[in-house]
Amino acid sequence: MKKIISIAVVVIIVVLAAIRLMAVREVNISQNVNLSADYVSVTVANVQEKTSAFTLNLTGTLYPYKELDIPAETSGKITSLNFELGQHFQKGGVIATIDDKIKKLTYESARIEAERLKKDLDRTENLFKGGTSSEQELDRARTSYETAKNKMEEAERQLSYTKITAPISGTITKKIVEEGTYVNTGNPIASVVDVSKLKVKVNVSEANVYYLHAGDKVKITTDIYRGVTFEGRISFVSPRGDDSHNYPVEVEIANSGKNPLKAGTFVNVEVSSGSGSKGLYIPREALQGSIKEAKVYVAENDKAILKDVTIGRESNELLEVVSGLRPNEKIIISGQVNLTNNKPIKIINNN
Repeated sequence: MKKIISIAVVVIIVVLAAIRLMAVREVNISQNVNLSADYVSVTVANVQEKTSAFTLNLTGTLYPYKELDIPAETSGKITSLNFELGQHFQKGGVIATIDDKIKKLTYESARIEAERLKKDLDRTENLFKGGTSSEQELDRARTSYETAKNKMEEAERQLSYTKITAPISGTITKKIVEEGTYVNTGNPIASVVDVSKLKVKVNVSEANVYYLHAGDKVKITTDIYRGVTFEGRISFVSPRGDDSHNYPVEVEIANSGKNPLKAGTFVNVEVSSGSGSKGLYIPREALQGSIKEAKVYVAENDKAILKDVTIGRESNELLEVVSGLRPNEKIIISGQVNLTNNKPIKIINNN
């Protein structure tokens, strides 16, 4: 009997505990429902009307001002290589030679023939002046000489091709063949780069590229030389963008002897632009969605109102608003993750 009573007591205790848990769960659910319908705490900032000058910061990579593969201009065996990696050559300097024995013989034969026919032409001209040679004979002599002269000049040009020269002043960065290698016309022998000047290549958004022009001054910095600022100029603004509406822009910079730069280095480019006219600006963190389909939440009558806006120029921290907002409207800059359109809000800052 005592055992039955004990079991009954345990069952009653379990049932009471279950009822208690269900009651607590219902209270929590009720509280959650109330919370979900409550306001969201947000911070806001005013839409600023200010002069449209601001700084655009971009990241790019340094490229050589010129970079070329040096090709063989005739076929044959490489008989000498006159360079080492890292060696600097002036334009026209001979970096390699190709076997020239046959081309020398060809040139000498053509030169001798041209000289012989030049003497024949001179003799025929004298005879023609003396009336002992016909005009036809003079024409034949002149034609023979001109043909021989052309052959000699071509043979001389082919002989010159056996000396491979640097097409630009620069530093040898790649050795492609070895002495004794047989090369065909057009085969690369070495690579040369000119880093006396460098180019920075960056991509600029459609909203900003219209404010950049060839000749604009820029400031360039790199982590390699902290505290050092290099001056450059925009040398090229592409008239055509890519599918993402980004436009290639190139900046030219003179290489410094005191702080020499190398191609491939990452750099920061600072462009100061501005027309002096006024515009509306918002913090970048207010943006919802992409630049192309931009939206922002505006605080109106203790509610979050989602508005479509059109973005103009961009800087690191600010976005220009071309349309969709008015000066001094309060835009929400934090707390948006919990917002939907017309959601009640509570502003927790005084900006």
